[in-house]
Amino acid sequence: MIATIRQMLRCHWSARRIQRYLDADPVARLAPAELRRLEEHLARCERCTAVVEEHRLLSRLLGGWTEFRAPDPRAVARLRATVDSLVADAL
Repeated sequence: MIATIRQMLRCHWSARRIQRYLDADPVARLAPAELRRLEEHLARCERCTAVVEEHRLLSRLLGGWTEFRAPDPRAVARLRATVDSLVADAL
């Protein structure tokens, strides 16, 4: 039981630093000792490693959404016509 509590505390400590670790933000940089401790934990903890991989996957997926794509003009025209028709029927 003590080992389980220790593991939970290590995971809690690590979870609070994972985003800073992944961002590599120079303003919020992890101290070298924190970085070493986190990487050692990730090498042993499947749960925290899965969290890191999930964050990385999400970042890659969201990276593809940076380009704005305008809607199809025909779809917009159909939508406007439908709304205009509904408004006219309501009056």
